[in-house]
Amino acid sequence: MNRFAVAVAAAIALGVPAWADVTEADIANDALTTADVVTNGMGRALQRYSPLDILNKQNVRKLTPVWAFSLGGEKQRGQESQPLVRDGVMYITGSYSRVYAIDIATGREIWQYDARLPEGILPCCDVVNRGAALYGDKLYFGTLDARIVALNAKTGAVVWNKRIADYKEGYSFTAAPMIVNGLVITGNSGGEFGIVGAVEARDAETGELVWRRPVIEGHMGELNGKPSTMTGTLNATWPGDMWKTGGGATWLGGSYDIETDTIVYGAGNPAPWNSWLRDAGQKDDGSGDNLYAASRIGLDPATGEIKWHFQTTPREGWDYDGVNEVIPFTAADGSKLFATADRNGYFYVLNREDGRFVRGFPFVKDITWSSGLDANGRPIWNEANRPGDPAKAADGQKGEVIFAAPSFLGGKNWMPMAYSQRTGLFYVPSNEWGMDIWNEPITYKAGAAYLGAGFTIKPLYEDHIGSLKAIDPITGEWKWEYKNAAPLWSGVMTTAGGLVFFGTPEGELVALDDETGEKLWSFQTGSGVVGQPITWEQDGEQYVSVISGWGGAVPLWGGEVAKKVSYLNQGAMLWTFKLPRELAQN
Repeated sequence: MNRFAVAVAAAIALGVPAWADVTEADIANDALTTADVVTNGMGRALQRYSPLDILNKQNVRKLTPVWAFSLGGEKQRGQESQPLVRDGVMYITGSYSRVYAIDIATGREIWQYDARLPEGILPCCDVVNRGAALYGDKLYFGTLDARIVALNAKTGAVVWNKRIADYKEGYSFTAAPMIVNGLVITGNSGGEFGIVGAVEARDAETGELVWRRPVIEGHMGELNGKPSTMTGTLNATWPGDMWKTGGGATWLGGSYDIETDTIVYGAGNPAPWNSWLRDAGQKDDGSGDNLYAASRIGLDPATGEIKWHFQTTPREGWDYDGVNEVIPFTAADGSKLFATADRNGYFYVLNREDGRFVRGFPFVKDITWSSGLDANGRPIWNEANRPGDPAKAADGQKGEVIFAAPSFLGGKNWMPMAYSQRTGLFYVPSNEWGMDIWNEPITYKAGAAYLGAGFTIKPLYEDHIGSLKAIDPITGEWKWEYKNAAPLWSGVMTTAGGLVFFGTPEGELVALDDETGEKLWSFQTGSGVVGQPITWEQDGEQYVSVISGWGGAVPLWGGEVAKKVSYLNQGAMLWTFKLPRELAQN
């Protein structure tokens, strides 16, 4: 009997419920339904808001662990996955491109899939994976050797396995895929290696490529096996041949606004970090902006054509990226808006029809590289806070060192914020830190780091680095702030019960009052929480799950901050909690 037959037999023996195919309607309604979680973000809008209120401010103190599942295996690294739940089965991805199916009634493993990675993979920021997608009878996830794999959700058997790009050139894939109308939508990772960011759509049944949209100007798109249109205009904002290795990795995945039928992806940092090599004079006409790096991009889900773009950091030179999630929401006055919190320290509100800038404001305490945003959302530069040009240095090797805030890991990095339909507030996991940064000469070599910069991250305050803020997207007001000694690196979830859940590197899963920020409950998981909590309901009881396991970019790239939190332990444990029915009313 092969291992997949063994898995099915084990599932039957465990009494796992029959598995129903996931439909487009299931995915479209995921934010409204409570028995399953079938999408990353608890809905393709990525609001991470649950309408469940069985668990609330009054009874959350009674939230109780019911089982824990160890990922086991070799030494663990960062665990950033968001669980999915369908018909009594939970699916998580783990470090080193692994997938687990777990019986939610008992916490027992049903099956496990290991991607068996080749030697020589080049992950930038730990060997993480942020989750999977469900559609039909399949589960889809990406691997660190830049592949997209479809597994049979019942057995873990491989249905198809497709290469996104060549991992030997620095490409990888860490995000959760997204399903839109039968297409599997993926991005790519590897911006520190001079790759070219792109968004792709594949037929969910066969894995065949339907369209591909590079996000750096000058590159040709593809539709149904043929060249389609060029991205942007060749050399409009990039000098010479720099666009050929221009970065812009689409490494976090996208959101989908069903009302405008628009996929929205962020494009990451331009390559190399040394902005002087990409500088075309930075004239008022935008000729040095390096489109479409450090941008949010609206795409037609059927063709991959660009509908609009908004660039947060033109001529980006601090690794402020631009890939952070874009969340559609409806304001109290009926306005249809997007919100995104950028690594550069600014929170942006955009029009959902055309991506036009509506308003923006800081969400961290210290921003040095810019004095604000103009009427179009373009930064007002502080040129003295741009890392120096090494070509002007006496030795030609190291440009002027400057201190910039935020640090290159950002006012907010990958960790997703949440929007509460109950309060109308965004709950933004942020970090208050800065960096010494300087530029260095660099030339491109396939598969080698392509930075042209050096850096050291430093904390800004004695009492905290992490800061979870409740932000009004209309006024920009910070309603409250929850400070944490170590950097925050986990996702956030809100509920109709008035709760805000998130994790800390110190190992706590925490629930706060969504109106006041008061700490109402916490649980020590044993390792830093950098995963993404979810909640669902079964048989009248509300459950909460999160994966615990310290890692990610902070211990690898954090400089003085990494030393400050070097005592934190690694791990790999999936925790599930519930509010028992008999306690819900007490």
